[in-house]
Amino acid sequence: MNVSELIYDWNKLSPQSQRPAGSVLLNDETLRDGLQSPSVRDPSIEQKIEILHLMEALGINSLDLGLPGAGPRAVNHVTALAQEIVDRKLKIQANCAARTHENDIHPIAEIVQKTGLPIQAATFIGSSPIRRYTENWTDDFLLQTSEKAIRYAVKLGLEVMYVTEDTTRCDPEMVKRLYSTAINCGARAIVICDTAGHATPVGALALVKFVMQEVVKPSGENVRVDWHGHCDRGLGTANALAALVAGATCIHACALGVGERVGNTQMDQMLVNLKLMGISPWDQQDLTQLKAYCEAVSTATGVPIPVNYPVVGDDAFRTATGVHAAAVIKAYKKNDVELANTVYSGVPSQLFGLEQVIDVGPMSGKSNVQFWLEHRGYAATDELVDRIYRRAKTSDHTLSEAEILECVTAAQ
Repeated sequence: MNVSELIYDWNKLSPQSQRPAGSVLLNDETLRDGLQSPSVRDPSIEQKIEILHLMEALGINSLDLGLPGAGPRAVNHVTALAQEIVDRKLKIQANCAARTHENDIHPIAEIVQKTGLPIQAATFIGSSPIRRYTENWTDDFLLQTSEKAIRYAVKLGLEVMYVTEDTTRCDPEMVKRLYSTAINCGARAIVICDTAGHATPVGALALVKFVMQEVVKPSGENVRVDWHGHCDRGLGTANALAALVAGATCIHACALGVGERVGNTQMDQMLVNLKLMGISPWDQQDLTQLKAYCEAVSTATGVPIPVNYPVVGDDAFRTATGVHAAAVIKAYKKNDVELANTVYSGVPSQLFGLEQVIDVGPMSGKSNVQFWLEHRGYAATDELVDRIYRRAKTSDHTLSEAEILECVTAAQ
């Protein structure tokens, strides 16, 4: 039996207009914006290179190498990553963050010259009325600063990705003026930012549509539109998907959603959803290294992975509940791994190199115990099953392997 025939998928009933129009690109901000969290460690060069290769293995299109204008350590790390891409002939493309200032842009050009790797300059500046008021910035200051920075980057031979911070709280007139100026000065990618995590999916949809219709289309240029979101309302992935529906091409995200405050859009969750939605090219991408990617970032930054985190958390495909486990076990007995991985999960674990785990706890049935023992090569005698079952029913937690093996030993 084909498992897809056993699922009525309401997700696929939406019209084509509610799906991204073409292929989706992903830009990884883990090693730059993700490191702005005050709780993370800045990984070593060796750790960043390991993470870089995992990005490559997952097919991620590009990454932000860092902000070399921040100082010598940043320059050294960015240079090492750029050199690794060149030496290993990696497919992943590179960009670097830069304030709209020559002092931030020039180091990028120097790294390009030193390594031979093309690096896009992601020049950013605040845009919203609240930021302009706080900084005492005039409209002319923003426009002139943006124009000067972009023209300088273009003069140095850099491709420019122009980023407006806090776009989701910016007035329409300034949105149009800033992006139009950037495009006129040579930027060929513009980034819409939900810097404060203010947006909802409806807002993201409206803003991206506005930029597409009022800025990109009238420009007559081939301009890529990116979405860079944060998770203050818990809507990072939902907003990113809405932005894609509205016409954005590239999503910026971080492993585990690391980043300032509550973090950025989760790269791993974007990969999972694009895969399951059948969005090109992610429907064909091998994502079995997803957990290794997340674990490498967790180790390098010191950010723990919550046990209930989607897909890569320890409990994502684990159950000790009797009814749930019984259904999974029955599916396994049909010799159908896909069925077992889908009957009680909206995410088929095998697509990500993982599997369902049946444990034993106070809410378990005897089938949990039998499966646990048989799965590990132990004879599931009635006496042993009863012993473990009684232990579980008097416990206030899921039994550890050591606790179950105590019962095995006692029964021998």
